[in-house]
Amino acid sequence: MSEDEVPTAFGPNSPTWPSRLAELATEEPTPRRRELRRLADATRRVLHTMVMNGADADTLAAAADALEAVADDLQHHAQPSQSIYEGFGEAATSGNPHGFFDHSPMLGVANPIAPPIVLRGVDERTMEGTATFGPAYEGPPGCVHGGYIAAAFDEVLGAVQSLSGQPGMTGTLVVRYRSPTPLHEPLRFTGRFEGVEGRKILTTGTLHAGDRLCAESEGTFISVDFDRMAELRSRRAEQQARRDDQT
Repeated sequence: MSEDEVPTAFGPNSPTWPSRLAELATEEPTPRRRELRRLADATRRVLHTMVMNGADADTLAAAADALEAVADDLQHHAQPSQSIYEGFGEAATSGNPHGFFDHSPMLGVANPIAPPIVLRGVDERTMEGTATFGPAYEGPPGCVHGGYIAAAFDEVLGAVQSLSGQPGMTGTLVVRYRSPTPLHEPLRFTGRFEGVEGRKILTTGTLHAGDRLCAESEGTFISVDFDRMAELRSRRAEQQARRDDQT
């Protein structure tokens, strides 16, 4: 695919990921989604303070008791993951990305292990993500662990590859670390859809702290049949329901 060839899904009357992201940024969340995000923010604070905490044993015991009580209460409302979450590819083709952006491990505002990364569309081939990584992501002193950087690239480029109009799953991800990536500082990920070769969707990305290049990445994604995946997911749900009936 040449630089001037843009997938037909990007006609002026067709929804694109950049336009959907813009809508999500201004959309008022439902009361439930609002409280999910608030709960995630509070849990995220716990995760970060735990790795830089000097509390005494009694304080830690009281905190553990409180969290165990919350966990026990929430456990009563647990659901199979497929009932609340859809992968990026399915979300890209369904027109409803809320599940992904709430629960993704890197983008999910309702997932406490996510930084989270905030995505925006730049144009029909490019997306940017911004994030600030806290203490829970520390690798070298004062720096983000390289594994989290790779995971972030996988997520950002996973979003960008959906711009192909035929989204897929990660085939190959290459990360080149150029300089230390700092904690506690705003970071900028840029991902670009480069083209399609058969079932392969090609993407590239960069990570900057200010003007400094911290890392570069290349991702190859393999287009998959999401109708088939939906069928397998439905079958798995039926099998789970049968197991639940037998218990």
